[in-house]
Amino acid sequence: MEIPAYPSSRQIELSDKARLDSIFQQMQPRVSEFTFANLYLFRTAHHYRLTLVGDSLVVLGTGYSGDYYFLQPLDGDIENALNFLVSEGHVLYGVDGEFVATFLGGLEGVDFSEDRDSFDYVYNRNDLATLSGNRYHKKKNRVHYFKKRHSFTVDTYSHRYYDESLALLAEWRRIRTSDESQSLESEADAAAEGLEKAAILGLEGVVILVDGLVRAYALGEKLNSNTSVCHFEKADPFLDGIYQVVDQEFNRRCFVDCEFVNKEQDLGESALRKSKLSYHPVELVKKYRFWKTKRRD
Repeated sequence: MEIPAYPSSRQIELSDKARLDSIFQQMQPRVSEFTFANLYLFRTAHHYRLTLVGDSLVVLGTGYSGDYYFLQPLDGDIENALNFLVSEGHVLYGVDGEFVATFLGGLEGVDFSEDRDSFDYVYNRNDLATLSGNRYHKKKNRVHYFKKRHSFTVDTYSHRYYDESLALLAEWRRIRTSDESQSLESEADAAAEGLEKAAILGLEGVVILVDGLVRAYALGEKLNSNTSVCHFEKADPFLDGIYQVVDQEFNRRCFVDCEFVNKEQDLGESALRKSKLSYHPVELVKKYRFWKTKRRD
């Protein structure tokens, strides 16, 4: 399906996978948004749409708070697309320091800010796989606690586990009914479709079976040649230690050729931020917003 020229746009389709995969393979992105699976699964949550600005492919989107933005132009004349969209009053979201240095250093008439809630957490994958060293002592204790109390097995996720994983996801959602997070419903919908279309989208992962039933799963993919990204990690909250187990097993068994794993952002949720920091990231990939400077009369 053809991509229309700006200001027209259309929704992302499965048929766009080959084109976007090829672009991301060349880009080798560090920002977690830039995989086809991520864009496709959150196409409804963020109203992702594709447009062409000149010869440059651009993703338009909407934040959870309803603010409109565009992601960095993906190919073609990137500088021309940037200048045009910013001059039109659009906000550029989610660019990392490397992109800023390459394309935005000489852009005049713009303001910018760091978007801390959107920083990506990057870890040494082997650290999370082995949990070695004193700084992971508490994590290892949770894993040992779980292993002493439960008979479990670990398997690679496949569609045979779809129904049970979907039921686990539904229970995870039910327990959090009082959670007022704007992203919760959207995340649950994206996670459900990710389970259904994992093979089509190229997602891989693990399931933890306790007494033969799925009680945790994790799904992800490669972000670049040296970094995996874990998109979804769900577990039975009543099984103490199982989150630590599924995280460890994902990093032990999946994408073992990668040195790093990106576990995405915390969206400003304090509990999630505390949890992500407790795994000792080696880097927070900073993301920025840029917009046209308002004139002062």
